[in-house]
Amino acid sequence: MSSNNSSSKTPMTKDDASRIQSTQATGNKDTGKGSFASRAQSAGDKNSNANNGVQQK
Repeated sequence: MSSNNSSSKTPMTKDDASRIQSTQATGNKDTGKGSFASRAQSAGDKNSNANNGVQQK
């Protein structure tokens, strides 16, 4: 991922979240509620559901 300051944002995918969670778990980092890996998974799920036409709360 590049670190430019452009205004376009790339949404989190489930594959991205899976990779983050795997890396965090392998490094013995926290993957529980409120962790970065947990938030990434939540964002990936929300984006996946939005792309599949599922209504968000």
